[in-house]
Amino acid sequence: MFRLAHISDIHLSPLPAPSLRELVSKRITGYINWRSNRKGSMTEGTLDTLIADLKTQAPDHLAVTGDLVNLALDEELETAERWLKTLGNPHDVSVVPGNHDAYVPGALKKTRRYWAPWMLGDREAAEHRPVEFPYLRVRGDVALIGVSSARATAPFMATGDLRDRQARRLGEILGETGNRGLFRVIMIHHPPVRGAAPSHKRLLGIGLFQRTVRRHGAELVLHGHTHLATRYEIDGPGWKIPVICVPSASQSFGGHKPPARFNIFAIAKTASGWSCRMTERGIVDAAMTISTIAEHELHVGVVSAPA
Repeated sequence: MFRLAHISDIHLSPLPAPSLRELVSKRITGYINWRSNRKGSMTEGTLDTLIADLKTQAPDHLAVTGDLVNLALDEELETAERWLKTLGNPHDVSVVPGNHDAYVPGALKKTRRYWAPWMLGDREAAEHRPVEFPYLRVRGDVALIGVSSARATAPFMATGDLRDRQARRLGEILGETGNRGLFRVIMIHHPPVRGAAPSHKRLLGIGLFQRTVRRHGAELVLHGHTHLATRYEIDGPGWKIPVICVPSASQSFGGHKPPARFNIFAIAKTASGWSCRMTERGIVDAAMTISTIAEHELHVGVVSAPA
């Protein structure tokens, strides 16, 4: 059995004080939003409590689906690099960037440099090549496929995108790992589901993503961005593919979004294919008690019976 944990939307705090030069950009609106909305509801103590409990669960691997920072300031990216080191060996932690990690033009390039050890595919790492999306990491019978939907956008926008080059490579990876009989997990920040996010926060390229997985298949899709605990399904080649979001890992109790949570997926081969049991753990009260919230048996890679 392989146990995969999932967290997202870290939004590390406290936010360092940006310079006036750094604020002459979209960052000014993000800074105001942080000061007025997120400063009190997304806290370092909440995150520390959640991660401490996650570590007691001893998962085999951890997927982090973006928004580690807030305004993509250089100091934030460095802080996030140090924080990632506390999670464990980069071999056991996989990261994809979110829109806040690419907040202004040029930020995503820096993000890829600072966080490269957690974003390198197996081939890129072996050949000492730079980060490239989508990337592939194989751990046991599980293929971890990191897709980047992160991009810099205009003020008051938080859209992501998936374009032809990434979709084409994603299809190749899904086909290759499917032929190897691996359990394929796609990690992406924005939800690849219509209606899952408002129009100014949606993924541009949902149709392209869904056509790619419908043709080549996958067993599980993990995302963040909405700060909600949601479960959707999209079509695969004869089966439904679960699409799972987890609330922000730093959201305190009592806000308008669910408090901090992580998911663990227990993945195992069976005589008929795969089993995947999902356990949700998170903060359940103002005392920051962490408990198991729910458990679900996911139907993964189950071919539909002919009509």
